[in-house]
Amino acid sequence: MMWKSDGTDKQSSSTSFHELLNSYALAAGAAGVSLLALAEPSAAEIIYTRTHHVIGNGGSYKLDFNHDGVTDLVIQNKYSHGCTFDTCWTWESLRARPAGSNEVVYNVYGAVDMKQGMRIGAADAFHEETERMVICGYLSRPFGSWINVNDRYLGVKFKIKGQTHYGWARLNVQVQLPLTITATLTGYAYETVANKAIVAGETKGTDVLTIGQGPSLGRLALGRK
Repeated sequence: MMWKSDGTDKQSSSTSFHELLNSYALAAGAAGVSLLALAEPSAAEIIYTRTHHVIGNGGSYKLDFNHDGVTDLVIQNKYSHGCTFDTCWTWESLRARPAGSNEVVYNVYGAVDMKQGMRIGAADAFHEETERMVICGYLSRPFGSWINVNDRYLGVKFKIKGQTHYGWARLNVQVQLPLTITATLTGYAYETVANKAIVAGETKGTDVLTIGQGPSLGRLALGRK
């Protein structure tokens, strides 16, 4: 359902997006779901989804940026236990696992906890493997960039019909020793123009379309719930 653009044909992109918005509105109306309108909806380039989902110990969340029913990223809160010879240990880890060839912004500490206003694009270092956000255990201090943070952003690069798009997921993360990590996903967004950078935390403006909680409009437009 999501429109495709190479960023060179502004009129075509605007028309395609307007057609998409109309299909969303029709699907939402049929299902009794309200759509937050923009002053100039045809100019929208960023799709922002508001949500509130707690990912507790042992939980996970499958994130679908463009609401097409395909998982783009999984946020895992995993409890693990291991032994080496006569020593055993237990730990809890919050991790970002990209689906397929998708990638997340990372550094030597794992997934980067980006701040509001930072740009996410081709200039960033990305990695397609599972990246640690924070880990804690009985015998060690918490490690990672996401220790007791609020409103931090996970930068993501993912594919839509073979084209690269950039997005972010906003999370609060709390660590309680020895073995409790609680992550709360409060929103996510992506840039509909292929290969165009996105600003972490950008949720307002005539180029932003906001989708509220409830059934995703993309899945509604596809006849799914």
